[in-house]
This record gives sequence, structure tokens and C-alpha cells, in this order.
Amino acid sequence: TNPGFVVRITQAGLDYAHQQAIAFLEKELAQLKLPDISGDFRIRAVGKVRYEISRLDLQSFRLPYSRISLVPNVGLQVSISNAFAEVDGNWRVKVLFIRDHGSFDLKVDNVYIKINLKLGSDASGKPTIDTSDCSTSISSVRVHFSGRLGWLYNLFHHAIESRFRKILESKVCDSVARSVRGELQTYLRTLPVTARIDDRVGIDYSLVASPTATTQSLDTDLKGEFFSLAQRSAVPFPPLPLAFPPDHDRMVYFGASCYFFNTAAFAYHAARALVFDITGAMLFSPRNGGLSCCPYPLPAPLQLDKIYPEMPMKFRLSAPSAPLLNIGPEGLSLKPVVDIQAYAILPNSSLVPLFLLNVTSNVSAMIDVKSGHIVGSLKVGSHTLSCRLKLFSFPLAQVRPLQSIMNVVASSILLPRLNARLDEGFPLPLPDRIQLSNILVRFHQNFLLLGADVHFQPQ
Repeated sequence: TNPGFVVRITQAGLDYAHQQAIAFLEKELAQLKLPDISGDFRIRAVGKVRYEISRLDLQSFRLPYSRISLVPNVGLQVSISNAFAEVDGNWRVKVLFIRDHGSFDLKVDNVYIKINLKLGSDASGKPTIDTSDCSTSISSVRVHFSGRLGWLYNLFHHAIESRFRKILESKVCDSVARSVRGELQTYLRTLPVTARIDDRVGIDYSLVASPTATTQSLDTDLKGEFFSLAQRSAVPFPPLPLAFPPDHDRMVYFGASCYFFNTAAFAYHAARALVFDITGAMLFSPRNGGLSCCPYPLPAPLQLDKIYPEMPMKFRLSAPSAPLLNIGPEGLSLKPVVDIQAYAILPNSSLVPLFLLNVTSNVSAMIDVKSGHIVGSLKVGSHTLSCRLKLFSFPLAQVRPLQSIMNVVASSILLPRLNARLDEGFPLPLPDRIQLSNILVRFHQNFLLLGADVHFQPQ
């Protein structure tokens, strides 16, 4: 199926992630534990020479030149060139009746490392990463021995250099594999595939497919679906395809479809979170001994102020169905339908139904990103009002004074409540310690495009 949410990482974003990873890999390689080396070889004029190399200490391992590349339909490739390292340690040698020992310095130059990374997802929808291939080649190893018998050291330094080359070539790829499976994979698992929004609703950001590499970006398709915590039910509408524009100015882009936002409305409606009780005292003070919410006389046939004198009033606002959001190049809009049931509150606290208002509003929405959350605000436009009392209805001309009540309810009570929740926002799918900046917001047909640059905050 189509994703409800898409994350696109551009080459600029990969380059930034690569810088952070290479800095970490340098530290890991500098901590390589090298084994002691021993052996012997025979010289025709001298006999058997026995040597031991011990207490090897890798002083540094530098990776000055590297790059990360997208391999379409495969994954990522990291190429490191002209790396170098320095090692020191102790040596001991025995030949015939001669014994000697000392220290040495070893320089490794022109190290080339190529790493292929395979991206995927596990059963829970979290991203996975592993090395599908790693190769290391070292073209220069030079060892310098300190001691008195220079002619003797030259007899076996070629053997030592060859052993070091083979050991380092295997150790480097082993360290890379451990770092990818341990550190990088562990970090990717901090990506929240499900998040609790509040006490009623959660959001599902699980991967619906493995990340896809193209020539320009790495795209990840997410479910992008809100759900009720009480009972998750099937969404009655499918996600539409997203036609991503060729934007690559930012490090990362988020495509949030209509499906993403509309499942939020569906989940909150299913969780009965779109029901609001408003008392008359929240609107107006008592006026002339009548119902406390009404600044204008109610329609004459009702005569509610005579039937229920000095009794407070209560409104229950509810959405008969989940309001659906429309996204187009011009912005976001929706036409929510709200039922407003009016009650009189009797002295014994029981409720008497008075009338039911059915209101359709034109609402526009503003979207932004704040602290890694999608935030928004709503602005109500015109209302379309219909009124019915049990089995009776009234002409629109007679209920026009109720328009003022609806304006107060919408602008002074309902809208501030909704906007307060929208200002808290909904979290974007970000791994730990990622901050966004240079935010871009654009509207496209059926989806919202958010672009940003990334900053990683080390621990």
C-alpha cells in the first residue's frame, strides 16, 4: 500500500551523517587491540632466527578522506582513502647465541577501506542496517626498530611488516562490522515507530518497506497512521500516492499525506475525544431571569425561557463523523460538521434536551514545525446553521440569533481548546538527539512537504 508518511534523506543529509559516523569510527579504530606476533625464519648463513613482537599499542588511526555514495536499489557505500595509522611496541629476537630486545615504531600509510551498507526493516517496522561487504587494503607498512644490531633487524623487518598488514586488514573490517551492528544499529532503533501522543491516541511510524536508495536520495516509507489507544480499528479510507517534488536544498524532507492527518481525526473521533461539554456560565451571565446562555430571545415557538426559567444551560458539542482535511497547493482546509445539543439543567442535575444545532464550518489550518513536532492552528470562517427540536424544525430566519451563540462557542471556547492541543504538536519520526533547523513548509496535492537541516547533539 501507499505510505502515509515519507522521509527523504538527501545527499547533503547523508554527508552530514557520514561526518558524524567517520569521527566515531576513527575513535573505534584507534582502540583496536592488536595481538602479539611471534615466529621464526631461517637464514642460510646464520641459521634460525626467532622473534617476538609484544605490547602493541595503536597510537592513532586517521581517516582524512572519505565519502558516502548512494547505490540505487542496493543501499549505501562508504569509501575511505589515504588513511594512516601509527603503532609502537616491544620486540625480542634470538639468533644463535645472540639475544637482543628493544622498542619499535610502525607507520601504516595509504589505507583504503570500502564498506557496503545494506538497509532494511525488522518485524516491528524499525530500520535495520548491516555491512553487506567490507574490504581493506594497505599499500605501505614501515617499521623502525631501536637497538644496537641494525643488520639483524633488517633480516626480519619484511616479515614483520607483512604480518602487520594482514592483521590490520582483517581487524579494520571486524571493527567496522562491530560498530555498524552495535552502535549504528542501536542508534537507528531509537527511531520511534510507535509513539503515545496523549492518553487517548498514538501514532504508528513503522516502516512499510525497506529504505530505497536512488541516485539523489534515500527514501523511507512509513505507515504514518494515528490510532486509538483504547481499540485500534481499520481506517475506512486508503492512503493516496505522494508525488514528491525534486527538492534537495535541505538535508531531510518529510512528506505528510492527507491520510496522515485524517487518521488523526479518525482516531480522536473513535476515542470520543471530539466531544466537548460547555455550560452556559462559560458563555454569558444570567440575563433577565432567562436561560443563562442566551443574549437574544429564542424563537417564539420554543418559549424555553418560560418553560425553564432561571435554569442553567449546557451545550454538548460532538462530531457525527471524523472531519477530513484537504491539502492542495493553496493550503489546508476542512469543513467539519458539529452537532450541538442544548440541554436545560434541572435542579436535580438531570438534563432536558432543548434543541439540536447542526453546524458546518469552513476552517483553514496553518502548519509549522517546532522542537521536532508538527504544530498547527485553526481559524474558523463562515458557519452554515440548521436547527431542529425533536421532530420539529424551524426556518433559518428564526434561528439566526443563534449564530451569535455559535460564534462565541467557536471563537472563545472550542477553537482555543483545539489550538492549545495543536500547539503541543505531534512528534516527527526522529532518532535521539536530532534537532531541526532552517524549516521549509510547502503544500502539494494531497500532502504537506516539510524540509529541514539537521544537527546531531552528542551525548
